[in-house]
Amino acid sequence: MTHWLSGWASVLLLLICASASAVEISDSKTIDMALAPFALATLQAANASYEQVRQLPAEQWQQADEGILLRMGEKGLWLYVKLSQQGVGKRDRILEMGNPNIDHLTIYHAVNGELVEQKVLGDSLPFSQRPQVHANFLLPFEMEAGEVHEFWLHVSSQGSNYLPLHLWSPTALMQHDQPRELTKGLQLGTLCAIGLFSLFMAAVTGSYTYGYYAAYVLLMALLVSSMNGTAFQYLWPNSPLLQQLVLPFTLPLVVAFNALFTEKTLLLKYHSMRMLRLCRAMAAVSIMCAFLTLIISQYAGLLLGMLLVVSVCLTIAVITIMQAIAGNKLAQLYAFSSLGIVVGSLLTCGQYLGLIVLALNPQTPVMIGLTVEITLKAAVLAIRYNEERKAKADIQQQALLQAERMREAKEEALHTEEETNARLERMVQERTLELEFALRELNEVNHKLTEQTQIDSLTGVRNRSSFEKRLQAEGRISRRQHTPMALLMLDIDHFKIINDTFGHLAGDATLKAVAETLRNNVKRPSDLVCRFGGEEFAVILPNTDTEGALALAESLRLAVSQLNVQWDTQKVPLTISIGVSSSIIHSDDHITLVLSEADKALYRAKSQGRNQVCLYQAEQDVAATPVVVAPQS
Repeated sequence: MTHWLSGWASVLLLLICASASAVEISDSKTIDMALAPFALATLQAANASYEQVRQLPAEQWQQADEGILLRMGEKGLWLYVKLSQQGVGKRDRILEMGNPNIDHLTIYHAVNGELVEQKVLGDSLPFSQRPQVHANFLLPFEMEAGEVHEFWLHVSSQGSNYLPLHLWSPTALMQHDQPRELTKGLQLGTLCAIGLFSLFMAAVTGSYTYGYYAAYVLLMALLVSSMNGTAFQYLWPNSPLLQQLVLPFTLPLVVAFNALFTEKTLLLKYHSMRMLRLCRAMAAVSIMCAFLTLIISQYAGLLLGMLLVVSVCLTIAVITIMQAIAGNKLAQLYAFSSLGIVVGSLLTCGQYLGLIVLALNPQTPVMIGLTVEITLKAAVLAIRYNEERKAKADIQQQALLQAERMREAKEEALHTEEETNARLERMVQERTLELEFALRELNEVNHKLTEQTQIDSLTGVRNRSSFEKRLQAEGRISRRQHTPMALLMLDIDHFKIINDTFGHLAGDATLKAVAETLRNNVKRPSDLVCRFGGEEFAVILPNTDTEGALALAESLRLAVSQLNVQWDTQKVPLTISIGVSSSIIHSDDHITLVLSEADKALYRAKSQGRNQVCLYQAEQDVAATPVVVAPQS
């Protein structure tokens, strides 16, 4: 049995040695030949010289398959290929080495046994030192009929040593490069277009989801352009150090923003806090690893990046599948997008780590997976945006329907009350006129008491008691729904002077005019105008942020300043100062705090000259400058 195996080993060795015979190249003007089946490989010491490698016995060479080429961090890999020209005359040929991320590549070119050329290439050198301007490494040479050309290639790289060899004629290379460059351009252009669109959407809408997706896609575009050599050729051709750092640095950042985008897209905040914390933890670890790659070796950085890609992508896939099973509709489509990048990343990383061997470029699976993922994630983002838009429209429609139902219920209640009163009136008339008078007087007193408890008798707006009840109610709604509530405190400027100059009746007329103006300019049914006391008014604005509150406050200030209140043929000068406070209520005590903040902002507005709107900020309590809306003409 041992002799039989030894016999087969001898046969294989003879085949390997036979493959070292010169590959016959035709004298055609168009040559397109993959040299991988004819190349031999050997692993030697990192400091082995050309002469030492050239004198190696045949048994130390083996077929240059993916198993040896896909190793990472090898510094002593040598490749050998032997070519012979057929026919007559000279032909221009180009040897292409199809991995733009090789750190050091030394090429020894011998013709008929004599060394005629030695080239040192690699992305550790400036791009301008390459024999030809191309993302991959190209070596042009001439072949004459009968010549035997031998190439020894010493590959030393902290990344993958994968180096597919190809022989071209100039015409064939140009014809091949056109669709290849077009494909690269389309891929990078699509990534940049999607990334920039998402970036603009994030800037306009303030959406973290669009921001994370823009960062993810743009970083992915940078990663792809670094892997295929486009970035080194066009972005930093004179910075080989940056070329060494960008790939291991960018890879963890891509993983980090993928995790953050997943968290936002799947709305994990509302579905699973544990998954939310897991995604954020993965993002934080990935960002720390990105900066760690700046101080460790490129080899260690690439290994760390690939481990992050595999672990995080698998974790995201598990999270997505669990959410899809739980009924999260977005997770169902998101699962398909994650599947593409997970499978592609596993195949690519498996090849680089030597776990699997496939008869294709190790970058191909991850590029295919990336294309599928980016496309489907863009679709997921569009679907989510559309659902959010529909949800907002539904909420608005429900609010309108609710307001309509409230109006109808109020009319029905009034109608019922009228019928009841009429029926009671008839019953009273049938019995005794005296009882009818007594009942009418009681109803009038009742009505007046009700008005006195809720309506300010002078201005006709709600009084202080109604304000306090409504403030408590709206504060609890804000706390329950996590929506902002704004409060405006308004004070008529120099009201005492108005009373002293024109009299108290003029002051009462002024109060009525201001109250009517406020009521007419507050449009939403949910907003409430109240007389807080004396010449002070308050406006409660549910579900209103700071910007909306400031805008309404400024419109109220302008409306009051434009009032034409006359008293004894004289115009009463009338302006108001407004303090604004807006916050999401967290407790019942917080409601009182918001009222106090609005009052402080009002005081600040009056102390700074009156007739202006002032927004409360926490810094005001430590003598910081408040946000003031300058009066408009």
